[in-house]
Amino acid sequence: VERRAGARSAHRPRTAAAETVYVTKRAAIIVLDGLGIGPAPDTALYGDAGSDTLGNVARAVGGLKLPNLEKLGLGKCRDGFVIPGFAPGVRPAAAYGIAQPASAGKDSTTGHWEICGVILAKAFRTYPQGFPGALLDEFSRRTGRGWLGNKTASGTAIIDELGAEHQRSGKWIVYTSADSVFQIASHEGTVALDELYRACMVARELLIGEHAVSRVIARPFEGTPGDYRRTAHRKDFSIAPVGTTLLDQLAGEGIERVGIGKVDDLFAARNISSEHTPTNDHAYRLIEQALETLETGFVFVNVIEFDQTWGHRNDVAGFHQGLKELDAWVPRLLSRLRPDDLVMLTADHGNDPTTPSTDHSREVVPLLVLGPRVQARSLGVRQTFADLGQTVAEYFGVPRLAAGTSFLRDVLA
Repeated sequence: VERRAGARSAHRPRTAAAETVYVTKRAAIIVLDGLGIGPAPDTALYGDAGSDTLGNVARAVGGLKLPNLEKLGLGKCRDGFVIPGFAPGVRPAAAYGIAQPASAGKDSTTGHWEICGVILAKAFRTYPQGFPGALLDEFSRRTGRGWLGNKTASGTAIIDELGAEHQRSGKWIVYTSADSVFQIASHEGTVALDELYRACMVARELLIGEHAVSRVIARPFEGTPGDYRRTAHRKDFSIAPVGTTLLDQLAGEGIERVGIGKVDDLFAARNISSEHTPTNDHAYRLIEQALETLETGFVFVNVIEFDQTWGHRNDVAGFHQGLKELDAWVPRLLSRLRPDDLVMLTADHGNDPTTPSTDHSREVVPLLVLGPRVQARSLGVRQTFADLGQTVAEYFGVPRLAAGTSFLRDVLA
């Protein structure tokens, strides 16, 4: 049996006597964006003391009933902590643990890069007082439109505040958050989407060097004053990864990479393309399709709504419903796994909807490793998210990443 995985080797058989055996390897990392599972050692240093996304949601709703995730081992991930509503004596069916963030920062780009082996020693710059006037003047000159806002704000609140003025004047709505983002909002009936995206590319060109931000984000909306709604045409323009990623290593060996959700934006489309998903359900359906059709390769997924729809809006009820929908989907995921598949469920940061903040929170993330050959055991506390990427690199036999410790031999029977 040929054990070398990837597009080059999956279809290269080893012939023995009367039979030819093909081996295909498939791995997936499914990032449940914002689904943190408790404080990291340095959570308080980020102003996030008290944040515990999964635990606080469980307490807020009087306990969680997630039987499929509980059977996998979600309740065992944090040693010594029982998620309200979960039974303490459940025997997990998957490998389980938590991973601590090693990079500076708590944004999606930083979290996904770390998963793929790139650790940042310095967090991306933030602009709590707004962006420099000279930078915005140049942005305005290059795009041909003025600007409104330039402050830290909730995305839904600022379009309610400035949407009518934007439509009257044609000026961009520019705002930021506690994260390293330059966000540009415009009404789809006032500014065409392609013009908004071009403006984001102008901002991306300007926001480098000392003014480098993690992401420039297009935030289109629709509706009328008093009833403005953001549309599904959001687009992120990330800075390119500053080191070699898992995606780079897989591409170098000719191993297919399937993106689902905004993962291409987070890696500046370097060695990954992706179909974007406005809802979690859309992402789940695309994962099912990938597992039904992909012969060999890596599936990289961002499941967006825990962060974008519920975490940032402090919507506890929505978050709870999203957890129940995730739990109901788990059997569909498991039914599509082949004998050698390796699937990881994790997150990139927290986004606790129960705290006053509407921003990301510095938290540890859950780690559940699934597959027919995976041994159900504790993986303890991983010191970096990069352990996931390093494990996938070893699984496919590609060169090691610069960071992370593989746990492949701990989980595969």
